[in-house]
Amino acid sequence: MEYVRVTNENLESEHVCCAISSNRDCQVAAKKSWLSDRFSDGLVFLRGNVRGKLFIEYLPSEKAWIPIDAPNTMYIDCFWIAGQYKGHGYANELLNECIRDSKEKGKQGLCILSSQKKKMPFLSDPKYLAYKGFRVADTADPFFALLYLPFDESAPVPKFRSCVKCPQVNTDGFVLIYADQCPYTAKYVPLLADTAQQNGASLTIIHMETAAQAQSAPTPFTSFSLFRNGRFVTNEILSPQKFLKILGDRASSC
Repeated sequence: MEYVRVTNENLESEHVCCAISSNRDCQVAAKKSWLSDRFSDGLVFLRGNVRGKLFIEYLPSEKAWIPIDAPNTMYIDCFWIAGQYKGHGYANELLNECIRDSKEKGKQGLCILSSQKKKMPFLSDPKYLAYKGFRVADTADPFFALLYLPFDESAPVPKFRSCVKCPQVNTDGFVLIYADQCPYTAKYVPLLADTAQQNGASLTIIHMETAAQAQSAPTPFTSFSLFRNGRFVTNEILSPQKFLKILGDRASSC
């Protein structure tokens, strides 16, 4: 497999895997704008030279859009191998390049957001990561796990900040926290806002626009987290149909 590193120099002409429409598409435009602003933070976007979801995206943890303390590590904020590309060793190749690059940059390990037991939507697969040597560094309710792969056993173990150990907000009704790191939010957040309005539901939308905001967020998954009456509901980026179902469901509690 040939791999392409997306940079500001080729960003306009390259696709970004999870959003492969034209640059006029709102999802593509939002993701590319977010990436462009992150390259100076040390973000790396490496993709397979195919028209599909085969890529890894990572940056220094100090610049990551997640409330963690993980000094001198690299944070993988997206690692996606679509079904048609699984079983060919591409995940191993991308991860090995991330490890090589991170060691070359003097990092002491990797960390990534996953789930505690089974694969959850929009979170990395804990089974694969455990197979590759990742360990559980910390957990947060209701199912989040911060996994890490140390290069140096003396390195500090990464951890969640206290603000996300039990994700919650102090606002009634629905609260949606999101960022442009995931391109799907550009499409679905406005649709959810319309759905809430049409059904008389109170929905407060909070757009994370800086790493500092995201690092103080009340949720580990700052790309998309929905709360109801203060309590975390889901990190799955919802269609209007799924949101309508949630309108009648009870939120999870910590």
